[in-house]
This record gives sequence, C-alpha cells and structure tokens, in this order.
Amino acid sequence: MSFTNRLAQATSPYLLQHAHNPVDWYPWGEEALAKARKEDKPIIVSIGYSACHWCHVMERECFENEALAELMNRYYVCIKVDREERPDIDQIYMDALHAMGLNGGWPLNVFLTPDAKPFYGGTYFPPRVWANLLQQVANAFANEREKISESAEQFNRVLNRNEEEQYGLSAAMIQAKEAVTLAQANSMFERLSKQFDTQLGGMNRAPKFPMPSIYLFLLRYWHVSGNEAALKHIHLTLEKMARGGIYDQAGGGFARYSVDEKWLVPHFEKMLYDNAQLISLYAEAYNATRRLLYKQIMDETIAFARRELLSPEGGFYSALDADSEGMEGRFYVWKDEELDAAFQAAGLSAHEARLCKDYYDCYPDGNWEHGYNILNCPVSNEEFCRTHQLSPEILQEKIVRWKKLLLEARALRIRPCLDDKILSGWNGLMLKGLADAYAATGIADYLQQAVQTARFIQEKMTADKQLFRNYKNGKADIPAYLEDYAAVIQGFTALYQVSGDAFWLQRAEQLTDHVLANFSDETGELFYFVGKVQAKELIARKKELFDNVIPASNSIMAHNLFALSLLLPNRTDYEQKAKRMLLSVVPMLQKDVRFMANWAALFLQYVAPPVEVAITGTQAETFARDLHAKAYFPHKVVAFSTVASTLPLLENRFFEGQTKIFICRQQACQRPVDSVEEAFEQIKAL
Repeated sequence: MSFTNRLAQATSPYLLQHAHNPVDWYPWGEEALAKARKEDKPIIVSIGYSACHWCHVMERECFENEALAELMNRYYVCIKVDREERPDIDQIYMDALHAMGLNGGWPLNVFLTPDAKPFYGGTYFPPRVWANLLQQVANAFANEREKISESAEQFNRVLNRNEEEQYGLSAAMIQAKEAVTLAQANSMFERLSKQFDTQLGGMNRAPKFPMPSIYLFLLRYWHVSGNEAALKHIHLTLEKMARGGIYDQAGGGFARYSVDEKWLVPHFEKMLYDNAQLISLYAEAYNATRRLLYKQIMDETIAFARRELLSPEGGFYSALDADSEGMEGRFYVWKDEELDAAFQAAGLSAHEARLCKDYYDCYPDGNWEHGYNILNCPVSNEEFCRTHQLSPEILQEKIVRWKKLLLEARALRIRPCLDDKILSGWNGLMLKGLADAYAATGIADYLQQAVQTARFIQEKMTADKQLFRNYKNGKADIPAYLEDYAAVIQGFTALYQVSGDAFWLQRAEQLTDHVLANFSDETGELFYFVGKVQAKELIARKKELFDNVIPASNSIMAHNLFALSLLLPNRTDYEQKAKRMLLSVVPMLQKDVRFMANWAALFLQYVAPPVEVAITGTQAETFARDLHAKAYFPHKVVAFSTVASTLPLLENRFFEGQTKIFICRQQACQRPVDSVEEAFEQIKAL
C-alpha cells in the first residue's frame, strides 16, 4: 500500500524522505500545534537530518511499519523536523533531553504536551522498544496527566533559565586588566593540552571530531606565545587527519567524524560545514608553516566541494549521505577484487597495483569489517619512499594517477543521496574558507568562487536587508538564525579584505546592525539564537555560547564586531559590544577551552592587538595579495583600493601615481611605505 502525508509539500530533503511513511507526519507549524491543542493529544516531535545514518535506520524499522504508524497516528500528533532547517527547535528539545539526564544525538524523538512542553524523550529506539514506549506514554498521558504536566513544567523552567544565571556569567564581574593577559592564555593552553592525544592527534578519546576551532586557536596561540608544543600538536593532528580514513583519499573532503581514535573509520557522511571550516584551517596552517601537505588537502577539499556540492546557481548544497546500496560507507570502501578490477581497467602493472595497495593500507582481507578496505595512508610519503626506493617526485606522480583512477572507478557506483538544500550560514562558512584559501595561496580561481558564492547569498537568500536560512527550488522562506547572520557577516568581511570590494563590507555592516536590533538580549551583552519574530512560536529563547562542530554563533558575532570595529573605526559601539561579550564568558574560558576555542581565539586578539593595514594606489591589489600570502600575521585587518576611497581606513591616503602601505595599531600609524617587505618589517617591530 502506498502512503503520502503532508511532508510531500516540503522542500527539505529530510522531510521528503518521510513523505510516504504511513505515519501522518506534519511539518512543524501552527497547523500541527493547533491540532494537538484542539484534540488534547500529546505530540511526538522527531528530529533528524538527511545524511543521518541512524535516522534512516529508525525510519525503516519504525516509521515505515504500518502497525507502529497506526499507534502513532491514533494517540499522537506527529511532527517531523529537519534540524538543519530548524536548528532553533532542535536546540530547545536537545536541551530538554539533557535536562532529563539523557544523552543527545539524532534521531531525536521527544514527547510533548499539547502546548509543546517536553516531558520525555530519547534518540534511536528499536521497533519493539518504540512500540512499548508509544503505548506506555499514551497510557500515562490518559491516566497520569497531572504527573506529566508537572514534569513538563519542570523541564520548561529549566529551558527558560537564562545562560548568565546558569553559568554564572556577567561582564560586570570581570576586570579587563586582570582577565586579558598572556598568562591567562598560557593557562588556557595548559588546561587544554592535558586533553591532547599526543600519539594520534586530536583529543584523547573516540569518537574524534575535527573541531577546527580548536586548532585555529592553537595556531594563533603559537603565533602569539611562541609555544612550540602548540605547533607540534597542530602538525600531529592535521597530518593524522589528512592521512586517515576520515579524509577521502580518492576524492578529497572530510567525513563528519572518526568513530575510532586512529582517524581510520569515519562516519561517512560529508557535511559542507565541516569541509568549509577545514579549508580555512588547512589554509591558515599552510600560510603559517608552508607545509605542502596542507595546501594539497585544502586544494583537494575545495575540488571536492565544487565537484559534488556546488549548485548550478552558485550556492553550495548541504551534505552527502553516509549510506548507499543499504550500507554505510559503501560508496567509499573497497574489496580487494574491486581494487584489482580498477587497476586492470586502468592498465596498471601488477607491481604498481601492489604499490598502490601498500600506500593506501589495503589488504586481501580488508582493513575494516566484512573484508572492506578504507583508503588511508598510515606512513608518511618520506617513509614510503625510503621503504620502496622511490624519489618523492616519482611517488607524487603515482599518487596523482592512483587518485584519478580510483575516483573514476568509484564514479560508476551508486552515489550516496545528496541533501540539496542550501543554507546561508553554511555557505557563509564556505565563503570564508574560499577567501582564506585565496589569502594563503593567491590562486585567483578561489577568489572568483568566493565572489560567486557571496553573490548567490546576496541575490537568492536576502530580502529587505535580511537573510533567509534556506534555499531550494527557487524559494527561500525560513528567516535566518544568528548562526546564519554570524557566518555570512564573517564571510562578507573576509571577502572584502581579499577582494577590496567595499560592497561586501557595507553588507556586513548592514547585517550586523540588523542583528543588534533583532537578536540582542536584555543585558546588551549577548545575542539570542532566534530573532524577535521567530521567538513568538517557541517555548524558550536560547543563546548559543559553546563552540561545537560549528563555533557558537555568539562567538562568531563577537569576532565579527571586533573585526568590523577595526575596519570601520567610527563604529566604536561594535568594539564595546565585542569586549562585553568576551568578558562575559571569561569565567568559562578559565575552566575549559575545549568548547570555547573560538572565544579563546578572540581573547588572543586582545592579548596581541591586530594591526590595521591600509593599501592605496595602482598596485594595491597586488600588494594586498602578497601581504596576505607571504607571511603569517593572523591578527590583522586589511583594507585596500586602487582608487580614492571614502572608507575610514583609506580616506585621504591616496597619492596619485604611488602605491602606499599604512601600518597602524590601535589608531597609531607608522610612516607609509612603498613595499610589502617594508610593511612586514614594521609589523614585526610593533
């Protein structure tokens, strides 16, 4: 029997995956909530995303089961939510699950009262457990309503606690002269370093997530402090990730995380937000150290994103699924005979085929379960050359050939599903990654792609100077969240500094002013995750403080305000706001940096204030490109123009027929110089 429910009208790929379940699913909205209130029924809100492996499993086992669907339809109003389209809803009910003392994850299944207050929940439920739970909750709702209502009210009070009260935060309690010192930064690093895996990189437990914000903090901490231990751990982690199975050795790009401590076995879904941030990380690491491996990973990851996630209109899609052919990772793993067939089709000799298998750690019985091989590179190229008596140049030629033939052979397989919705915040992260890649390398193609992405956001995902969260089938209809504004403002600000196009700086300022007007909390120190209008339909209005796989939207906004205050010196309100935000979280920074690393990176900019670089004249674009790419000075902002400009950093600094570089710090400027080399010397001397 075929079924179609209300999700058939959705644009979200995740909701559409459930459009033919026998469950009478509703999308989140007033229709479903009103039905629950009118019929006095409890609500099941089931939250996931299209690339989620266990979401697919629970759908097959439970939501496609007609008997279980009948129970759900009889006793409940059933709501499906795509957490990537509606992170505000996901955030509230994930917090509720934690308040219940349960571990979070997806799928997230929460039971609500008719007024949308949570009283019980969990993640993945096997079919028998789900059947029992459906019956038990329905019985409890019918016979123990008072207890359920009391429990729901208790969780609702927890959800509505403000974060300042919850974590003991207040900028007024912190004295800046005591809080922002190199000694404090050193203490942060020492506490963080106790959690390092000093043998295999990353943090000292599995599963291992890339967490780019941690390693960007370590790079900048090393730059400020000269502490070689920080740099050593950066190298260890970035190389282990780049050589592990978490990195797609054939096609480029990173999976979401590694389930083991060796970075070998990934959870195979590939997310835009991870890869965008990892492009920034490897670009900055290359800029700092000139290690060619880092540039290779950056280049290959950009190539992956453009090949497999770039839409014809110029925005980047969200994700690739972990599953294909009913198996997690099937698209990416190899049986020994599959490798042999690919080598034979490409005309490789038996000797070179064996060499390729050795390089990628592949065996007849496999290096993973069920005889499959996950491509990974357990030894360095230098060691491999010594073992096999190859020159580095010859090995590099072979690697290029091997990657090409493996990618071509893999292209014949059934591909994982593509989540083809476009999210503004994730595209903002990708825009920042492309701008960082251009800054580190000067490769013009990366700047062109960055401009294309920015134009897509501007033309397809904005209206009346406001952002939308989503875009699909020519439509954007969900108002953007703080995460989206923060990431897009960050991307536009980065693009301005590498392109010199003042339009992007102006857009960053306009969007920032919108955030200040619509997302600020009552204290004026932090921002809510949702704007004023969206807040009306939710049971709680939350603030995102902790950096996770994506840095906290508040921490990104604090960086934005700080950077824009340097590029727009007339906006002293921006700098004051950034400082209040940072000082309000200093107590948590002093406890544990692991989930505060992006805040810690901002802390370092107060320890070692950035330089303001202004470049004017006919060669300004060339000078700016060289200044970005030829030395590592992460604490800087750059403004440049080939023509006279009224922007604050450039005004009255244009000299006909000359190109001048002005180096300033905290509004105190050095004498203008005529070359990038002289500018570097001035920066070093500050």
